[in-house]
Amino acid sequence: MLLKIKPSRSIQSIRGALPNAPNGSSNHVSSTALFYRPITSPTRPRSDRYYLSYGRRKSPNPAAVVGLAATVFLAITWQFSSTVFAEAPQDQTTEEQFQLTGSRTIRLAEVRQHGEHSGTPWVTSGSSVYDITDWIAGHPGGNVILRAAGGSIEPYWRMFKIHHKQDVYDILEAYRIGEIDPQDLVEGKVPTDGIDDPFINDPARDPRLQTHTDKPRNAETPASELSDFVTPNQLFYVRNHLWVPQLDKNSYTLVVELSDGEEKTYSLDDLKFKFKQFKITSTLQCSGNRRKHMTDGARPTNGLPWEQGAIGNAEWTGPRLRDVLADAGMPIDDPPEDARHAQFVGAESYGASIPLAKAIDPHGDVLLACLMNGQDLPPDHGYPIRLIVPGHVAARSVKWVNRVIISDEESTSQWQRSDYKCFGPNDDKKPDWSRAPAIQETPVQSAITMIRELSGSNNREANVVIEGYAISGGGRSIVRVDVSTDNGKTWDQAEIERHAIVGSKDWSWKRWKYTAPKGSMGSMVVVKAVDEAYNCQPETYGPIYNVRGNLASAWHRVPFESR
Repeated sequence: MLLKIKPSRSIQSIRGALPNAPNGSSNHVSSTALFYRPITSPTRPRSDRYYLSYGRRKSPNPAAVVGLAATVFLAITWQFSSTVFAEAPQDQTTEEQFQLTGSRTIRLAEVRQHGEHSGTPWVTSGSSVYDITDWIAGHPGGNVILRAAGGSIEPYWRMFKIHHKQDVYDILEAYRIGEIDPQDLVEGKVPTDGIDDPFINDPARDPRLQTHTDKPRNAETPASELSDFVTPNQLFYVRNHLWVPQLDKNSYTLVVELSDGEEKTYSLDDLKFKFKQFKITSTLQCSGNRRKHMTDGARPTNGLPWEQGAIGNAEWTGPRLRDVLADAGMPIDDPPEDARHAQFVGAESYGASIPLAKAIDPHGDVLLACLMNGQDLPPDHGYPIRLIVPGHVAARSVKWVNRVIISDEESTSQWQRSDYKCFGPNDDKKPDWSRAPAIQETPVQSAITMIRELSGSNNREANVVIEGYAISGGGRSIVRVDVSTDNGKTWDQAEIERHAIVGSKDWSWKRWKYTAPKGSMGSMVVVKAVDEAYNCQPETYGPIYNVRGNLASAWHRVPFESR
């Protein structure tokens, strides 16, 4: 969305400047850390148009979309916060509201004429009518909001708790054009029809996955299915923030925008056949993996209660990002000073970024993957193209990626600026997100995935086999896995399985196994790992507690009961 305002105007003074905002409407926009900057670039003439942006940025093309998306998401991170809707006081009748606001009255029949394909979509909320035509480009969910066009937006927004914030309703209020005619109201309210479910085309999932949420689908691999070095596609954990977009391989495009604003577009065939294809084996791990363990070991956290199954290891194939950037015209061996971050946007509007140094590192192995374990990417895992950033938290490996932006700042998305960060144990309320850097590389981690008893024979004592995984970020190899069968009183070393490293560094987890006599087993089995830099896991969760429950990496403890 473009706002035609003067350069001197600040965020607090833009009331009334929003498009399609009639006189008398509130036009309230929260005073956040947003500001306006004129469109300038070496290849474009200066303009008096201003983009709503979340920070300083040279190239403007996607900033209008991503910047406004950040506005919507800025203050809606905490799902347990109370919900306050932009509604009229309860002691006023609808007719009294009309008299106070002086708004025009609109019949429902007219609202229905402004549906998804009308070109001027309207929605209702409460008894008010909103023309959202100029909001579409900046809506974080993209065009999916059009599903509600011609009717009420409330059933749609109820699907997502992220909308349950006053700031969101304040932004919507800027587009109010009138009120529903009282004769169309039922008991003072607009009758709401059902809307299309945006998740209706999501793929079927393997029933063995342990589901935490259905819409969007978030499901982890059962610990018992994490025994293989390579995780089967159908059992790879699913972490979706929204719905799975329906993308056609023939019409798919990837747009690369450089820091000077120049763009180049690639088809799927371009990415698969124009560039040399590289293969790496890399583990992806959700930043919330083992969050439930932190909650159980310390105190409540905010997020999905993942156990040890929000992780998987796969073989990924595709062109290197650095090669595509070079083809687009970027001098990867001597990048400009204002090129510091590589931002990525997914087809469902998810956004993230990584430092440019990682993106163009010849040993960083950042891929635009088109194959997973030798097959086309499954829809849940980014078909037809997903970014793979090995050694980094999986939140940076954007799925369904359709735009790459080289910028002087990190992504303005909610998931980069106001999520996937860690704070001190004392910051247990609503921390200042700007004080903490976004998570990139991950700490050393290990977990137990199976404990099984082996029957004894020929008077030999039965054994207990303990198995699991260990991984560290940044391509740092695991050099030791310590196992205790008596809750940490004594220790021994597990046997680490050896697999060929496929890639420039050791991006994959290590599978490990430990066998102990049944008679030596206590009531609690413990594991901890050490990487090649001698980083090790903390003993307890207290010192690393953070309210979001990210990077839960304390010793993993599993009770043992003999059968």
